[in-house]
Amino acid sequence: MKKDIHPEYAPIVFNDLSSGTKILTRSTATSEKTIEWEDGNTYPVIDVEISSASHPFYTGKQRILDSAGRVEKFKDRYKGFGKR
Repeated sequence: MKKDIHPEYAPIVFNDLSSGTKILTRSTATSEKTIEWEDGNTYPVIDVEISSASHPFYTGKQRILDSAGRVEKFKDRYKGFGKR
């Protein structure tokens, strides 16, 4: 591995704004904003709008779309397109 070309890989906290969940992990991302963690250390924090703690796919609160109805509408709209 070449020296002095890789970004620093350090601990950071990701804060999910919609659920309030905070995740301490390691990343190359940086931030000027900091937060004091449960272990008493201060880490940089990045606020995110959505994470696995609040995303509908992971929480099981996703909406089921009527894709069959949409496909039929598309077929009806373009059924004669491209035919001569």
